Amino acid sequence: MNGCSRLRMLPRALLFLALTGAGFAQAQEAPGSNAATPTASTSQPPTNQNTPAEAKQLATVVVQATALPGGKVLDADKVPGNVQSLSAADVTRNGSASMTQALNSQLGSISVNDNLNDPYQPDILYRGFEASPVLGTPQGLAVYQNGVRINEAFGDTVNWDLFPDMAINRVQLVSSNPVYGLNALGGAISVEMKNGFNYTGGELELSGGSFGQRSAGAQYGANNGTFGIYAAAKTLNSDGWRDFSSDALRQFYTDLSMRADGLSLDLSYTHAENHLDGQGSAPAQELAVSRRLVFTGPQANDNELNFVTLNGTYQATDHWSVQGVLYYRQFTQRVSNGNTTDYTACTDAALAGSLCQSDGVTPVNNAAGQNLPDISQGGTVPIGENDFETIDSYSHGATLQISNDQSIFGHDNQFTAGATFDYAHTHFYSGAQIGVIDDQLTVLPSNLYVDTPESSPFGAVPVILAANNRDIGGYLTDTFNVTPDFALTASGRYDVAHIDLQDQRGTSLNGNNRFSHFNPAVGGTYKLSPTLTAYAGIATSTRTPTASEIECSDPLKPCLLPSNLAGDPPNLRQVVAHTAEFGLRGNIPDAFSAGGVATWNLGAFRTNSFDDIYGISTSVSSGFYQNIGSTRREGIEAGFNYTTDKWSTYFSYSYVDATFQSALQLPSPSNPFQDADGNIEVRPGDRLPGIAKNRVKAGVDYAVTPQWKLGASIIIASNEYYFGDESNQNKPLPGYHVVNLHASYQLARNVELFGSIDNVFNAKYATYGIYSDPTGVNAPGVPVDGVSNGPGVDNRFYSPAAPTTFYGGVRVTF
Repeated sequence: MNGCSRLRMLPRALLFLALTGAGFAQAQEAPGSNAATPTASTSQPPTNQNTPAEAKQLATVVVQATALPGGKVLDADKVPGNVQSLSAADVTRNGSASMTQALNSQLGSISVNDNLNDPYQPDILYRGFEASPVLGTPQGLAVYQNGVRINEAFGDTVNWDLFPDMAINRVQLVSSNPVYGLNALGGAISVEMKNGFNYTGGELELSGGSFGQRSAGAQYGANNGTFGIYAAAKTLNSDGWRDFSSDALRQFYTDLSMRADGLSLDLSYTHAENHLDGQGSAPAQELAVSRRLVFTGPQANDNELNFVTLNGTYQATDHWSVQGVLYYRQFTQRVSNGNTTDYTACTDAALAGSLCQSDGVTPVNNAAGQNLPDISQGGTVPIGENDFETIDSYSHGATLQISNDQSIFGHDNQFTAGATFDYAHTHFYSGAQIGVIDDQLTVLPSNLYVDTPESSPFGAVPVILAANNRDIGGYLTDTFNVTPDFALTASGRYDVAHIDLQDQRGTSLNGNNRFSHFNPAVGGTYKLSPTLTAYAGIATSTRTPTASEIECSDPLKPCLLPSNLAGDPPNLRQVVAHTAEFGLRGNIPDAFSAGGVATWNLGAFRTNSFDDIYGISTSVSSGFYQNIGSTRREGIEAGFNYTTDKWSTYFSYSYVDATFQSALQLPSPSNPFQDADGNIEVRPGDRLPGIAKNRVKAGVDYAVTPQWKLGASIIIASNEYYFGDESNQNKPLPGYHVVNLHASYQLARNVELFGSIDNVFNAKYATYGIYSDPTGVNAPGVPVDGVSNGPGVDNRFYSPAAPTTFYGGVRVTF
């Protein structure tokens, strides 16, 4: 879009904001202050109303020493690493509550990959490590809710749609710390939910906007000093801006609390039933025809969750306290992915009229042993496959920890130690159904189900697998004040993980795997002045191979990701990451002539991962996993935040250089620079795909009047390489900048109007790209008779970002 067109859009955008308002749900503590300082929480009154003065309470800034709520809190200036946070007000900064949107727009070194191209199913990256809902993605972040690690058992996935955003009290993002256990290679995200003591009052919200989005939500909290209750519910429907991309979310959360005589108990229940139609990436040539178009469908996820936690804290003495959590989690996922297929018309005359495997001579059978008919009519009709999977997972576990803040020889000291036990049983089923691809690129349903035995040289279909995960861990952390200005922190955790796999069709998937590792960390902080602190630290973290990775690690039998597994896999080793970081942070009270508070941070980090597990794509829907030697993610983080009674601004810059550190050969049959065997050569120093080196985030909010508030934010990102181009031989996915506006108007004491405009200038960009084969299905824009990498064929796929969208609503509090 040219500059004149963008300017013509501004009056429409400003008019919309002036009429509706959006952004500040309430007057709030500096949105984005989290981006510049290591804050994790500030003391807040138990109410749903925040005041601007809260932003200035720097003296009360504290962090939780571990993921378990209720433990001893630590002065943020004693943390030897970068810690960021979001308050409940930050989560609702743009209107309706959205944790993933707040993470992406406000916190430094956070980025999003739209792998599935669904706003409720993003891949969240921090320092180049991912927490993704996509089974098979190497998961490098640990994610907690109320002290329970909620990376799902079978693939360590994180389903962001299951979080009841309206019920979030605060989010804490910490850099690499072994206390947070498995998957915390890059760091951890810890989410604390609301209860009847940190939220009192009630709220009703109705909103709607572009592409048929409509939503309703309500929350209520109350306590009588001893007992408290909190409940929140939300329903959302959206038609989606791309074809066949509707979403439906149903979320509920409740918490029953008790506070008495040093004892604190919280019993919570989370429920979700969501249907999500993220359509994923599509060929560049097809998207040039229309960015609404999709490439092979259906693409549907149905997620259901029942999650119960019982958190408790007991203050045994003035210095000793005990914290614990018990939980039960039941997660069900149903996935249907319409894909292209390697099944083809048989070339052997004796098998004429039948379908064969990719070699053209091995017939494809059903469960009765009968050959499947050639519905491609000799290859003249495009066919595909519906790859479907079911995951039923049941997990339970407990964490118990003790904390002590008694001084040692006159020196302040804070000590925490704990133990965890987690058990999960997962039933996994996947299969494939062959169907004709219609003119909308949908794989039509049929009764042609593939049955390939495990003895076949091709991947077994269907797969029926039972997986049992048993994880045991013990951890401790101690912060000792050598002097009032110099604090040392030492931490450590020992984890033992058992993964037992039981093949329900045969024996080739059977396996029993045990992984163990001790992860230490040490660091220090030094207060150079009352407003300036230096920090430095080193840490080790690990993640174990998941069941899906272990059973899909044979390059000779690529899996239909994430819908299939392969027998007799090679052994995968656990990933070990070593992180070093250092930096400065500070605050400037009564900054500038307007007064207010300014905070800032500047730091550097390096994480070297050894035996990294990498997902290697052999097509848009298939691949395998292998240890690839070492990778490195290093960079710089800087942030600045400034708050007055009327203004609130934030700025962050992150430089993340993510590279391969080992030479390796990877299959990439859709890469234009593949060799004769379909491989590419990756050299040390080549950049990891999907990670932009440079990223800038900035935002400003201004109270025009006590009732009317306006705000704007911008994200600027540099280019990133496509998946499938790990050798960095092709042009990368271009960088982008996107501007968002929001505002709110307090119509009455308890009635607020809000609205937002996302992607104001209708920037056409993408955050995820991959090389694959677009031919053979008559996709619009792709030559009908074209071949992969042939004349006139572009093998680039990407997930297009949403165009300009308008949202507005009303919020009533009581």
